[in-house]
Amino acid sequence: IKYRAALRSTVCDVMADRGWRETESETDWTVYWADTQWVHENYNASTLLDFQRINHFCNHYELTRKDMLVKNIKRQIRTIEKEYGKAEALQFDFVCTSYVLPAELALFQEEFRRVGGVWIMKPVGRAQGKGIFLINKLVQIQSWLKKRERAEREREEDQQPDQPYLVQRYIENPYLIGGKKFDLRIYVMVTSYTPLVVYMHRNGFCRFSNTQFSMDAKDISNMYIHATNVAIQKTAPNYDDSKGCKWLLRNFKMYVGTQQGTEAADKLFTAIEALVVRSLMSVQKVMINDRHCFEIYGYDILIDAQLKPWLLEVNASPSISAENQFDYDLKYGMLNDAFDIVDLEGR
Repeated sequence: IKYRAALRSTVCDVMADRGWRETESETDWTVYWADTQWVHENYNASTLLDFQRINHFCNHYELTRKDMLVKNIKRQIRTIEKEYGKAEALQFDFVCTSYVLPAELALFQEEFRRVGGVWIMKPVGRAQGKGIFLINKLVQIQSWLKKRERAEREREEDQQPDQPYLVQRYIENPYLIGGKKFDLRIYVMVTSYTPLVVYMHRNGFCRFSNTQFSMDAKDISNMYIHATNVAIQKTAPNYDDSKGCKWLLRNFKMYVGTQQGTEAADKLFTAIEALVVRSLMSVQKVMINDRHCFEIYGYDILIDAQLKPWLLEVNASPSISAENQFDYDLKYGMLNDAFDIVDLEGR
């Protein structure tokens, strides 16, 4: 078995330890661990042999780009409500109220004037917490728009235009552990969309902020409080690299079981599994199914104080590089299990 890899990381160790041989050939490989840009620009299923496998579906962005995800879930809610009624459609209510800016600015302003509160701004196609900020006044949106328009006027011809943003109702009552906010990173693997075949790995993890949670207006710009992305938290003055800021998913389930009871913990994890499946159902009809493709998604899920899971985003390229031995062992095991499922060896 020959493998080709677009990046050096834990995945190369996994493939080498399975006895696979690395190749730099552009065509003579069994599995290609590609980056999404290569898939967008070069992937052509008709040129692949039956046995070849690649780690992305060609239009994965229907699920992994924030605005497309929201659009597809909203469409699914309308379809379900029309065919099965409102009660069934409410099962898909796991994404906070969202608008794409600047396209839906008028709709957002109308909603903000009606309900107010705190909202979070996210660029639709960036990761690791880049470009995220919170707002609690409409004037902040006006300021953002002016900066954006100024940048657009000054943009060189060969520069990419600024991405749209997703503005989303901020969850002001997250479930806290030790007074700190966290979210869940759950690894989900899809090997087929038609029929839908999906696996959820047992060893996801919680990502904690380093700072006590606060909704005080003075703390609204403090991303060490509000963002749980490791890329942000590891720049905090009090970050301890040897400890990191992660908990195994099973430790979290045990914690909820001891605090809220086993039944509540089981109900929460059943709801998380249902959220994952329903999000995939929302893109199933638009995703181009391809027998050569499999994909590992990084689901980011926030739990609120009522133990309701909310989908924050889905990552097409969840980080598989390791910060410490704990991180390495977790990701190595997850990737090794994924290759057991793909089963290139024909076991």
